[in-house]
Amino acid sequence: MKTRTVALMWVAKIGYIVMSLVFCAVGVLFIIYPEISAMTATRILGAAMAIFGTIKLVGYFSRDLYRLAFQFDLQFGILLLALGGILLVRPRQMLSFVFAVIGVCVMTDALFKVETSLQAKRFGIGAWWLILTAAIITAGIGFLLLCFPKDGAVFLTVLSGVSLLLEGILNLCVAVTTVKIIKHQKPDVIEVDYEDV
Repeated sequence: MKTRTVALMWVAKIGYIVMSLVFCAVGVLFIIYPEISAMTATRILGAAMAIFGTIKLVGYFSRDLYRLAFQFDLQFGILLLALGGILLVRPRQMLSFVFAVIGVCVMTDALFKVETSLQAKRFGIGAWWLILTAAIITAGIGFLLLCFPKDGAVFLTVLSGVSLLLEGILNLCVAVTTVKIIKHQKPDVIEVDYEDV
């Protein structure tokens, strides 16, 4: 039986890890330099969201062994692509909504990851609790961003930085612990020849 190529899985896993580190770096940047230009922040965030949305779509179609990390990434990848594109094309119009957009995206992804952690537990993945803990904390920070939409820009930038940092850590935990790639993976459908007797 012919084995399935794992190249797409590797692209998705490495892309997930790289983008998780990018979100961590952007989060740290926002925390250290909260006075960063809102236009610059919006463009950085828009580019990161669009790239990560693309990687999520690649992950969804890669069909890794457990199918835990990428199971919700079709819908979320499309959402990130759309929001990232809007932030890049119309940054001025999105300035007042950028913190709410971050809050919604972070909280939504974290809630999906709660489900992923519970499924990881059923699969016997020992680090399921790490994913669950990171998801709950990340969802809480995302929720806080939605609770304070009109507070000072510096406070919201720092809070956004914390949420992006946690989102990066959460996605890194998921990519490292749940994406399993087997070199000689067989196709999902087993082809057999039947003969009438």
